[in-house]
Amino acid sequence: MTGPDTGARRLAVLGSPIEHSRSPDLHAAAYRVLGLDWEYGRRDVPAGTLADVLAGLDDSWRGLSLTMPLKHEVLPLLTTRSDVVETSEAANTVLLDERGAHGFNTDVAGIVGALGDHGVAEADTVHVIGTGNTAASAFLAAAQLGASRILLSGRSLEGLAALEQLGDRLGVHTEWRLYGSQVPVRADLVINTLPGDVDPDDVPEADLGGALLEVPYDPWPTPRAARWADRDALVVSGLEMLLHQAFEQVRIFVTGVEGGELPDEDAVIAAMREAVGLKLEGS
Repeated sequence: MTGPDTGARRLAVLGSPIEHSRSPDLHAAAYRVLGLDWEYGRRDVPAGTLADVLAGLDDSWRGLSLTMPLKHEVLPLLTTRSDVVETSEAANTVLLDERGAHGFNTDVAGIVGALGDHGVAEADTVHVIGTGNTAASAFLAAAQLGASRILLSGRSLEGLAALEQLGDRLGVHTEWRLYGSQVPVRADLVINTLPGDVDPDDVPEADLGGALLEVPYDPWPTPRAARWADRDALVVSGLEMLLHQAFEQVRIFVTGVEGGELPDEDAVIAAMREAVGLKLEGS
Protein backbone atom coordinates (compact mmCIF):
# COMPACT_ATOMS: atom_id res chain seq x y z
CA MET A 1 0.00 0.00 0.00
CA THR A 2 1.06 3.57 -0.55
CA GLY A 3 2.60 5.83 2.08
CA PRO A 4 1.63 9.39 3.06
CA ASP A 5 -0.49 11.13 0.43
CA THR A 6 -0.63 14.93 0.46
CA GLY A 7 -2.03 15.80 -2.98
CA ALA A 8 -5.59 16.97 -3.61
CA ARG A 9 -7.81 13.91 -3.18
CA ARG A 10 -11.48 12.97 -2.92
CA LEU A 11 -13.16 10.92 -0.18
CA ALA A 12 -16.74 10.30 0.94
CA VAL A 13 -19.01 8.40 3.27
CA LEU A 14 -21.38 6.02 1.48
CA GLY A 15 -24.58 4.42 2.73
CA SER A 16 -28.34 4.73 2.77
CA PRO A 17 -29.77 6.72 4.45
CA ILE A 18 -26.78 9.07 4.72
CA GLU A 19 -28.15 12.59 5.26
CA HIS A 20 -27.63 12.46 9.04
CA SER A 21 -23.95 11.46 8.92
CA ARG A 22 -21.49 13.72 10.73
CA SER A 23 -18.50 12.07 9.05
CA PRO A 24 -17.99 14.99 6.60
CA ASP A 25 -17.70 17.41 9.54
CA LEU A 26 -15.18 15.20 11.32
CA HIS A 27 -12.99 14.50 8.31
CA ALA A 28 -13.03 18.09 7.02
CA ALA A 29 -11.84 19.33 10.41
CA ALA A 30 -8.98 16.83 10.46
CA TYR A 31 -7.76 17.64 6.97
CA ARG A 32 -7.83 21.39 7.70
CA VAL A 33 -5.52 20.89 10.67
CA LEU A 34 -3.25 18.67 8.56
CA GLY A 35 -3.13 21.27 5.78
CA LEU A 36 -4.53 18.89 3.17
CA ASP A 37 -6.63 20.09 0.25
CA TRP A 38 -8.94 17.09 0.42
CA GLU A 39 -12.65 16.97 -0.39
CA TYR A 40 -14.81 14.69 1.77
CA GLY A 41 -18.51 14.35 0.91
CA ARG A 42 -21.44 11.99 1.31
CA ARG A 43 -23.23 9.82 -1.25
CA ASP A 44 -26.48 7.88 -0.90
CA VAL A 45 -25.61 4.37 -2.05
CA PRO A 46 -28.42 1.80 -1.60
CA ALA A 47 -27.79 -1.91 -1.14
CA GLY A 48 -26.80 -3.72 -4.31
CA THR A 49 -25.19 -0.72 -6.02
CA LEU A 50 -21.76 -0.50 -4.39
CA ALA A 51 -19.88 -2.46 -7.07
CA ASP A 52 -21.01 -0.04 -9.76
CA VAL A 53 -20.06 2.95 -7.60
CA LEU A 54 -16.55 1.61 -6.97
CA ALA A 55 -16.08 0.84 -10.66
CA GLY A 56 -16.91 4.46 -11.48
CA LEU A 57 -14.29 6.08 -9.22
CA ASP A 58 -11.24 7.62 -10.89
CA ASP A 59 -7.68 8.03 -9.63
CA SER A 60 -8.54 11.18 -7.66
CA TRP A 61 -10.27 9.04 -5.01
CA ARG A 62 -8.27 8.17 -1.87
CA GLY A 63 -10.81 6.50 0.37
CA LEU A 64 -14.35 5.69 1.45
CA SER A 65 -16.17 5.39 4.75
CA LEU A 66 -19.00 2.85 4.68
CA THR A 67 -22.13 2.64 6.78
CA MET A 68 -25.45 0.78 6.49
CA PRO A 69 -26.03 -1.30 4.39
CA LEU A 70 -22.58 -1.63 2.79
CA LYS A 71 -20.18 -3.00 5.41
CA HIS A 72 -20.70 -6.61 4.32
CA GLU A 73 -21.53 -5.94 0.68
CA VAL A 74 -18.04 -4.50 0.15
CA LEU A 75 -16.17 -7.66 1.18
CA PRO A 76 -15.96 -9.42 -2.22
CA LEU A 77 -14.91 -6.12 -3.82
CA LEU A 78 -11.76 -5.74 -1.71
CA THR A 79 -8.22 -6.46 -2.87
CA THR A 80 -6.98 -6.93 0.72
CA ARG A 81 -8.68 -7.16 4.12
CA SER A 82 -7.33 -6.36 7.56
CA ASP A 83 -7.38 -9.00 10.28
CA VAL A 84 -10.30 -7.24 11.99
CA VAL A 85 -12.28 -7.27 8.74
CA GLU A 86 -11.64 -10.99 8.37
CA THR A 87 -12.81 -11.67 11.93
CA SER A 88 -15.81 -9.34 11.98
CA GLU A 89 -16.80 -9.95 8.33
CA ALA A 90 -17.44 -6.20 8.05
CA ALA A 91 -15.46 -3.28 6.63
CA ASN A 92 -16.28 0.37 7.23
CA THR A 93 -13.14 1.81 5.60
CA VAL A 94 -11.74 1.44 2.09
CA LEU A 95 -8.31 2.78 1.13
CA LEU A 96 -7.92 3.23 -2.61
CA ASP A 97 -4.55 3.11 -4.36
CA GLU A 98 -2.96 1.80 -7.53
CA ARG A 99 -3.17 -1.77 -6.21
CA GLY A 100 -6.91 -1.71 -5.60
CA ALA A 101 -9.32 -1.37 -2.68
CA HIS A 102 -8.08 -2.23 0.80
CA GLY A 103 -10.61 -2.88 3.57
CA PHE A 104 -10.35 -2.00 7.26
CA ASN A 105 -12.68 -1.98 10.25
CA THR A 106 -12.22 1.03 12.53
CA ASP A 107 -15.51 0.53 14.39
CA VAL A 108 -13.81 -1.69 16.98
CA ALA A 109 -11.21 0.98 17.75
CA GLY A 110 -14.01 3.57 17.75
CA ILE A 111 -15.93 1.72 20.46
CA VAL A 112 -12.85 1.09 22.60
CA GLY A 113 -11.68 4.69 22.23
CA ALA A 114 -15.06 6.22 23.07
CA LEU A 115 -15.41 4.12 26.22
CA GLY A 116 -11.80 4.79 27.20
CA ASP A 117 -12.44 8.53 27.17
CA HIS A 118 -15.00 7.89 29.93
CA GLY A 119 -12.78 5.65 32.02
CA VAL A 120 -14.17 2.32 30.80
CA ALA A 121 -11.01 0.36 30.05
CA GLU A 122 -12.29 -3.09 30.97
CA ALA A 123 -15.55 -4.96 31.41
CA ASP A 124 -16.10 -8.55 32.49
CA THR A 125 -19.74 -8.98 31.40
CA VAL A 126 -20.90 -7.15 28.27
CA HIS A 127 -24.40 -7.08 26.79
CA VAL A 128 -24.50 -6.49 23.01
CA ILE A 129 -27.89 -5.54 21.55
CA GLY A 130 -28.31 -6.24 17.84
CA THR A 131 -26.89 -8.78 15.40
CA GLY A 132 -25.74 -6.73 12.40
CA ASN A 133 -22.29 -5.69 11.20
CA THR A 134 -21.81 -3.15 14.00
CA ALA A 135 -22.79 -5.80 16.55
CA ALA A 136 -19.88 -7.95 15.39
CA SER A 137 -17.56 -4.98 15.94
CA ALA A 138 -19.11 -4.43 19.38
CA PHE A 139 -18.46 -8.10 20.16
CA LEU A 140 -14.78 -7.73 19.19
CA ALA A 141 -14.52 -4.53 21.22
CA ALA A 142 -15.96 -6.34 24.25
CA ALA A 143 -13.32 -9.04 23.82
CA GLN A 144 -10.61 -6.35 23.70
CA LEU A 145 -11.97 -4.97 26.97
CA GLY A 146 -11.39 -8.37 28.56
CA ALA A 147 -14.95 -9.67 28.63
CA SER A 148 -15.23 -13.25 29.85
CA ARG A 149 -19.00 -13.32 29.21
CA ILE A 150 -20.93 -11.65 26.39
CA LEU A 151 -24.72 -11.58 26.42
CA LEU A 152 -26.53 -11.13 23.11
CA SER A 153 -29.99 -9.73 22.40
CA GLY A 154 -31.26 -9.77 18.83
CA ARG A 155 -34.22 -10.25 16.55
CA SER A 156 -32.49 -12.64 14.10
CA LEU A 157 -31.78 -16.21 15.13
CA GLU A 158 -29.31 -16.46 12.24
CA GLY A 159 -27.52 -13.33 13.45
CA LEU A 160 -27.41 -14.58 17.04
CA ALA A 161 -25.96 -17.90 15.87
CA ALA A 162 -23.25 -16.10 13.87
CA LEU A 163 -22.21 -14.03 16.89
CA GLU A 164 -22.22 -17.11 19.09
CA GLN A 165 -19.84 -18.76 16.61
CA LEU A 166 -17.64 -15.67 16.80
CA GLY A 167 -17.55 -16.13 20.57
CA ASP A 168 -16.52 -19.75 20.11
CA ARG A 169 -13.63 -18.68 17.86
CA LEU A 170 -12.50 -16.08 20.38
CA GLY A 171 -12.94 -18.34 23.41
CA VAL A 172 -15.51 -16.04 25.04
CA HIS A 173 -18.53 -17.51 26.83
CA THR A 174 -21.66 -16.36 24.98
CA GLU A 175 -25.36 -16.43 25.90
CA TRP A 176 -28.32 -15.05 23.96
CA ARG A 177 -31.98 -14.10 24.18
CA LEU A 178 -34.48 -12.75 21.67
CA TYR A 179 -34.70 -8.97 21.87
CA GLY A 180 -37.87 -7.83 23.59
CA SER A 181 -38.03 -10.81 25.93
CA GLN A 182 -38.81 -10.35 29.60
CA VAL A 183 -35.57 -12.03 30.68
CA PRO A 184 -33.62 -9.42 32.67
CA VAL A 185 -29.98 -8.89 31.80
CA ARG A 186 -27.41 -7.19 34.02
CA ALA A 187 -23.97 -6.36 32.69
CA ASP A 188 -20.98 -4.16 33.42
CA LEU A 189 -21.43 -2.63 29.97
CA VAL A 190 -24.26 -2.49 27.44
CA ILE A 191 -23.55 -1.71 23.78
CA ASN A 192 -26.70 -1.07 21.75
CA THR A 193 -26.29 -1.24 17.97
CA LEU A 194 -29.98 -1.15 17.00
CA PRO A 195 -31.59 2.08 15.72
CA GLY A 196 -32.55 4.43 18.53
CA ASP A 197 -36.29 4.04 17.97
CA VAL A 198 -36.11 0.25 18.40
CA ASP A 199 -36.69 0.07 22.14
CA PRO A 200 -39.67 -1.95 23.45
CA ASP A 201 -41.52 -0.13 26.22
CA ASP A 202 -42.25 -3.36 28.06
CA VAL A 203 -38.62 -4.26 28.86
CA PRO A 204 -37.02 -1.02 30.12
CA GLU A 205 -35.51 -2.71 33.15
CA ALA A 206 -34.07 -5.65 31.23
CA ASP A 207 -31.18 -3.83 29.57
CA LEU A 208 -29.64 -2.04 32.55
CA GLY A 209 -26.02 -2.23 33.63
CA GLY A 210 -23.02 -0.22 34.70
CA ALA A 211 -22.48 1.79 31.51
CA LEU A 212 -24.18 2.21 28.14
CA LEU A 213 -22.69 2.90 24.73
CA GLU A 214 -25.62 3.84 22.50
CA VAL A 215 -24.38 3.58 18.90
CA PRO A 216 -27.28 5.57 17.32
CA TYR A 217 -26.81 9.30 17.87
CA ASP A 218 -29.41 11.07 15.72
CA PRO A 219 -31.79 12.09 17.16
CA TRP A 220 -30.25 12.32 20.63
CA PRO A 221 -30.94 11.25 23.27
CA THR A 222 -32.55 7.98 22.29
CA PRO A 223 -35.25 6.65 24.65
CA ARG A 224 -32.75 4.18 26.11
CA ALA A 225 -30.07 6.85 26.62
CA ALA A 226 -32.58 9.15 28.33
CA ARG A 227 -33.70 6.36 30.65
CA TRP A 228 -30.12 5.65 31.68
CA ALA A 229 -29.34 9.34 32.19
CA ASP A 230 -32.38 9.66 34.46
CA ARG A 231 -30.78 7.22 36.88
CA ASP A 232 -27.36 8.95 36.65
CA ALA A 233 -25.73 6.02 34.87
CA LEU A 234 -22.85 6.52 32.43
CA VAL A 235 -24.09 7.04 28.88
CA VAL A 236 -21.67 7.29 25.95
CA SER A 237 -23.06 8.61 22.66
CA GLY A 238 -22.43 6.89 19.36
CA LEU A 239 -21.16 10.25 18.14
CA GLU A 240 -18.09 9.65 20.30
CA MET A 241 -17.64 6.25 18.69
CA LEU A 242 -17.94 7.96 15.30
CA LEU A 243 -15.24 10.45 16.33
CA HIS A 244 -12.74 7.75 17.23
CA GLN A 245 -13.46 5.51 14.25
CA ALA A 246 -13.16 8.54 11.94
CA PHE A 247 -9.82 9.46 13.52
CA GLU A 248 -8.53 5.98 12.73
CA GLN A 249 -9.82 6.36 9.18
CA VAL A 250 -7.94 9.65 8.80
CA ARG A 251 -4.77 7.86 9.90
CA ILE A 252 -5.29 5.20 7.24
CA PHE A 253 -6.17 7.63 4.44
CA VAL A 254 -3.24 9.96 5.15
CA THR A 255 -0.47 7.48 5.96
CA GLY A 256 -1.61 4.53 3.86
CA VAL A 257 -1.32 2.09 6.77
CA GLU A 258 -3.47 1.05 9.70
CA GLY A 259 -2.43 2.87 12.87
CA GLY A 260 -0.04 5.21 11.06
CA GLU A 261 0.74 8.33 13.12
CA LEU A 262 -0.32 11.81 12.06
CA PRO A 263 1.47 15.09 12.77
CA ASP A 264 0.10 16.70 15.97
CA GLU A 265 -2.61 14.12 16.64
CA ASP A 266 -3.85 15.97 19.74
CA ALA A 267 -4.69 19.01 17.60
CA VAL A 268 -6.36 16.83 14.99
CA ILE A 269 -8.68 15.06 17.40
CA ALA A 270 -9.43 18.31 19.27
CA ALA A 271 -10.55 19.91 16.00
CA MET A 272 -12.70 16.90 15.20
CA ARG A 273 -14.35 17.11 18.61
CA GLU A 274 -15.09 20.78 18.16
CA ALA A 275 -16.55 20.19 14.69
CA VAL A 276 -19.37 18.04 16.12
CA GLY A 277 -19.75 19.76 19.50
CA LEU A 278 -18.25 17.02 21.63
CA LYS A 279 -16.56 17.87 24.91
CA LEU A 280 -14.81 15.54 27.31
CA GLU A 281 -16.02 15.56 30.91
CA GLY A 282 -14.01 18.07 32.90
CA SER A 283 -12.88 20.01 29.81
